[in-house]
Amino acid sequence: MIDRCLSRLLAGIALCVAAWLPAAASAAPHSYEYFRIGEIHAATPAETRAGLMLMGGGENVQPAFEWLVAHAGHGHIVILRASGDDDLQNYIYHDIGGVKSVQTLIFHDRSQSSDPRVLDVIRHADGIFIAGGDQANYVHFWKGTPVNALLDAHLHAGKPIGGTSAGLAILGRYSYGALDGGSVTSPEALADPMGPAMTLLDDFLHLPPLYESQVITDTHFDTRERLGRLLAFIANLAKTRHVAAIVGLGVDENTALCVDEDGRARFFSGHPGGHADLVVQTKLKEVEAQGGRAALDAYLADRVKAGKPLDLDGYSVIAIGTDSTLRFPSLQVDRPASRETIDVRDGKLVRRAIH
Repeated sequence: MIDRCLSRLLAGIALCVAAWLPAAASAAPHSYEYFRIGEIHAATPAETRAGLMLMGGGENVQPAFEWLVAHAGHGHIVILRASGDDDLQNYIYHDIGGVKSVQTLIFHDRSQSSDPRVLDVIRHADGIFIAGGDQANYVHFWKGTPVNALLDAHLHAGKPIGGTSAGLAILGRYSYGALDGGSVTSPEALADPMGPAMTLLDDFLHLPPLYESQVITDTHFDTRERLGRLLAFIANLAKTRHVAAIVGLGVDENTALCVDEDGRARFFSGHPGGHADLVVQTKLKEVEAQGGRAALDAYLADRVKAGKPLDLDGYSVIAIGTDSTLRFPSLQVDRPASRETIDVRDGKLVRRAIH
């Protein structure tokens, strides 16, 4: 309790001092918020390792955070967010433990993504975690900025990065940006896979192996019934990017998929029966293999249309459970929890094979 009070006091002093400094953040309309706990200048005890922690939202998944801390060499964790407070910081430092420090940066404006003090905090992080909230803020505040470049460089430097909910939504090669101010539902996406609510983007983060494997992620997956919209995301991207090999990865609440530097992914669940879903469009791969891009475009032209329900066969959905292992870039799943094939007919899901 004393540590927490001292941390909040120091953070408050730091914010007051920052308000008087003639730096970029103090000149912005709304200054970023900064919290810290621990010894930020202490040496990192162990070697860091690259990796991705993909958490689906909801409650914190303790073994996944322990994985993040270990991959960060038990050193310095930086939490990035665009809303909220320092609760997660205190959870990592006090409940997970084993780290030298945890710092939190809360962004309120794009200009803060060029602030030298903000960049210095991120540059020296041993592990980065992107919190939940509204992913549209992350897109608006970070895309194409020095923060964007540092996030890419962090993983390439052999350090882990993680995200939950909105933080997970931006980690793939493609992202659902929720840029229209809402969150499209599965029925809406299936009814109009090319509609204005499908605000999908690329050229944001470039994080292996998700980037090389053409992955788009989705979160709160089973809880909010988002399988249908992930199928629609894949169809939309296949048509607009002229690529058959789009891969969907849905992670449910209170679960996490952690990807090691060798591409091996392990699944952690906070409740029995939890799983993540890997989605691959096998039919589109067959069409492209037989006739190339022209055949793929022609096939999609009749099945993925603006203002029309999705009509596309051949989605392979593989459930990854606590006994499973997913391997990148092959996308091989050892000991899957289940497998099924789903067709979409007139915007409705048809499960035609389960084994």
